[in-house]
Amino acid sequence: MKLTLSWLKEHLDTDAGLDEIVAALPALGLDVDSVIDRGESLKGFIVAKVREAKPHPDADRLSVCQVDTGSGTVEVVCGAPNARTGLIGVFAPSGSYIPGTGITLKETKIRGITSNGMLLSEREMGLSDDHDRIIELADDTPIGASAIEVMGLDDPVIDIEITPNRADCLGVRGIARDLAAKGIGTLKPLNAEPVKGTFESPIRVRLDFGADSPSPCPYFIGRTIRGVKNGESPQWLKDRLNAIGLRPISALVDITNLMAFGHCRPMHVFDADSIRGDLHVRLARAGEKLTALDGETHTLDPSMTVIADDHAVESLAGVIGGARTGCTEKTVDVFVESAYFDPIRTAETGRRLNVMSDARYRFERGVDPAMVRGGMEIATRLILEICGGEASDLVIAGDEPAWQRTVAFRPDRLRTLGGVTLSADTAKAILALLGFSVEDTGTAWQVSVPSWRGDIVGEADLVEEILRVNGYDNIPAVSLPRIDSVPQPALDSLQVRRKTARRALAARGLYEAVTYSFMSSNAVGLFGGAADAMHLANPISSDLDVMRPSILPNLIAAAGRNADRGYGDGALFEVGPQYAGAAPEDQRMVAAGIRAGQTGPRHWANPPRPCDVYDAKADALAVLDVLGAPVANVQIAASAPGWYHPGRSGALTLGPKTVLAYFGEIHPRVLMAMGVKGPVAGFEILLDHLPLPKVRKGPARPALELSAFQPVERDFAFVVDEHVEAAALMRAAAAADKALIVCVDVFDVFAGGNI
Repeated sequence: MKLTLSWLKEHLDTDAGLDEIVAALPALGLDVDSVIDRGESLKGFIVAKVREAKPHPDADRLSVCQVDTGSGTVEVVCGAPNARTGLIGVFAPSGSYIPGTGITLKETKIRGITSNGMLLSEREMGLSDDHDRIIELADDTPIGASAIEVMGLDDPVIDIEITPNRADCLGVRGIARDLAAKGIGTLKPLNAEPVKGTFESPIRVRLDFGADSPSPCPYFIGRTIRGVKNGESPQWLKDRLNAIGLRPISALVDITNLMAFGHCRPMHVFDADSIRGDLHVRLARAGEKLTALDGETHTLDPSMTVIADDHAVESLAGVIGGARTGCTEKTVDVFVESAYFDPIRTAETGRRLNVMSDARYRFERGVDPAMVRGGMEIATRLILEICGGEASDLVIAGDEPAWQRTVAFRPDRLRTLGGVTLSADTAKAILALLGFSVEDTGTAWQVSVPSWRGDIVGEADLVEEILRVNGYDNIPAVSLPRIDSVPQPALDSLQVRRKTARRALAARGLYEAVTYSFMSSNAVGLFGGAADAMHLANPISSDLDVMRPSILPNLIAAAGRNADRGYGDGALFEVGPQYAGAAPEDQRMVAAGIRAGQTGPRHWANPPRPCDVYDAKADALAVLDVLGAPVANVQIAASAPGWYHPGRSGALTLGPKTVLAYFGEIHPRVLMAMGVKGPVAGFEILLDHLPLPKVRKGPARPALELSAFQPVERDFAFVVDEHVEAAALMRAAAAADKALIVCVDVFDVFAGGNI
């Protein structure tokens, strides 16, 4: 939501400066994204007058102008068709930076005549796309004055991020109301007095709905204004729209934009002479089409609310108007619409047709239902003032939606829920400034919610309103009470397991990554595929359209991005969920990690080597050991998934069915498909499959039993078939005497024809 400081002060009577206002907005929950000083890049531009303009001797379309800058006269070669003697415009001297073109002016010869500086168009000043003509200022504009002051460009633009629940702040007046409640001035009264009609509107409106609940359009107000002149908007209106990034179109359209951004009251203006018969607000019929103002032709269905005349659809209600009844310079009679449309249906229509408009943005968040009539009166007055004409009586269909509601509020909840003690008078004053009315009935107040605050539904919302206006920084810091004993731990064993796995992996030199729970459907086949239920209906990005069946692809992709930026060696891990299906039991908590490139930094005494399967195996076993898994009983099986190298991978299991982890080098085919240079070794520890730790009967530790024998190491060599697994040999050796043998390792392998 963008607004200018002067626009804000049309609704807010305040002496506060920009800095004070910008500091107050975030404290109210209205985060300021940016403050743009448009005049900063235009400071050197001045008002100048063309004393003489004559044709260039060697160019038909150029003029040679003698320009009075207030401090002297300079010669300028100009190609604008409106350059003439007596014109007052904006002059940029040599050395000036032109923001609209990105060039810095210098004295130059154009067809043999030296040009010093430039007479500027709106495009060159960065104000609009108009570059056919240079800017023309009023005849009484003082020569030599600063152009930004004369043109009102010294008015800062504030860009505010509005959360979805604060639809009332999608209008300048709503923001002014919050600032007034904060004490930054006083909210000015709103002039929404009725404009008396002088004739009966020839166009009537009907709401053609059945017993649908809620009604797609419960309330519609319209009126005909005849004899208007739809030309360019006055300069103040064009400047205001340009400042917030809207392109001025025509006076009638600009007024509706002013209403949307000024009062959060979206409206539409039809060319009355193009309407055939009366208007009908109804649901679309299957297959109906509408060519909208954006030039696109949309095919409609019965879930969409439309405004049609006796022959065809003329507007997509709450979303976008139709091109056939749009206003042009030839428009003489108009029909003005101010209505309330169902937010959910409006949002669904916009999404289905992929149409985003300022009207839809506001309607789908919930506009003020009590402002339908007031908005019509304000817009009518603006049209009559700017475009002239004569207004009809109002055409009213339906009734204002029942928005009135009260919330029971216990003042003590400010202390118990918000941690702040305020007097009753202070709390009432804050609510009153925000538009609430309070009836004090003793223990609980009955608080009436204003029509523009559809987000207030309960007592906690009122606590939040008082707290944010009073100031979150005024909430005292209170220490938690001391508790001598905690009956239950704050984290369960599974949560502790995740935390422990993170610390163990970080201790082994891996860096934690937090990636999306989604991945690209183009790559999901490399990692076992995904069920149809795992494909997102409305993905945040086209390459994040399916729930990840494994964490590894996101980590591998991250390693590839790092390598593209010159960091080819790396170790990453993530502890999080991965998804095999839509059922709760299909979600598994996994600690996954990868090592890519070389094992360490270059060193003469210990040269690095490529990461391999044994690095991944060591990481997996180390984490399992820290998590309390019976590592001594873990078996290794050659049953890793297909994204691992078939000869350099394995699974760590407890028995034949319980898989604790997979490890190995990533298959070269997978790395090639992902565009990542190998080698990459990875592991996936299935945290949910680990046996739960045994519950000790008491706090006492078991007695320490030390062996009476001195430690002794012995090397044994066994001749076995080449297909015998090393793990089987180790288990057999360890089982020879479980009381005495505490560790068995394979340290050497010899194979060849000499045996």
